[in-house]
Amino acid sequence: MDYRFTLEKRIQAELMSYDGKMGIYLNDFHGNEITMGQDEKFETASTIKTFILACLFDEVEKGNKSLEDLVEYKADHVVDGSGVLAALEPGAVLRVKDAAVFMIIVSDNIATNMMIDYLGLDTINRCIEKLGCKDTILYNPIHFDRYRQLGTSTPNDYGSVFTRLVKGKLISPKADAAMIEILKKQHYNSMITKDFPPVYMDSDNTDEILISVASKSGSMDACRNDGGIVFTPYGPYVIVMFHKEFSDTMYYPAHPATVFGARVSKMVLDQFLALEGRFCL
Repeated sequence: MDYRFTLEKRIQAELMSYDGKMGIYLNDFHGNEITMGQDEKFETASTIKTFILACLFDEVEKGNKSLEDLVEYKADHVVDGSGVLAALEPGAVLRVKDAAVFMIIVSDNIATNMMIDYLGLDTINRCIEKLGCKDTILYNPIHFDRYRQLGTSTPNDYGSVFTRLVKGKLISPKADAAMIEILKKQHYNSMITKDFPPVYMDSDNTDEILISVASKSGSMDACRNDGGIVFTPYGPYVIVMFHKEFSDTMYYPAHPATVFGARVSKMVLDQFLALEGRFCL
């Protein structure tokens, strides 16, 4: 019998008291992957926006689209929820790259609908399939009053996107680097970073930022998700945490999914730093 208290066992022990189900994908790029429920399907909420961003850069890479194209904010794009474009009236015109940035960094739902309209739902889903994410689908634009769900994916599919971004093998090295820079500006990564020591991420107190994160989270009544790349002095690792089947559907900072996700994330960071860039020896 193996009595070692591995990272996987420590995560499992932490989640024994969690009122919900968490799917996990971890990759340290040294041959160590830790997964739990990695092939189980979860509602994506706004994590689907990472796939839309990848499809945009894929279409640009092919020469079918341009980041400099102009897109109009139309009345049919109007939707409640996160973002800043709701403060504007329909008729505003943005460059594609600006709408894409809003879609990611403030999870703008209107900008997302603009991107879905610009790319086309079928094109997005064909691209997702081409990327090898066989269990991921975008069902429709974001309209909470019309549609029951937005998309479904798995921790494994979402983790594979970030793993290939690190390697420069998702779209192309140049496109992947550009996407990482956008994802680094994402405002809502509290599940991953909530319990990180602030000094690691604050260059005002050190010569440089020691820890940075390129990620995209998502929340709906049925899910709380987060996933991305954590960059450290010992190299990067990928972490994905998808949540469902919890009883509390309210939105607040101390939601159990966020609390338990943050505990797992800190546990992973501590292990990675202690072993200088690995989850296990």
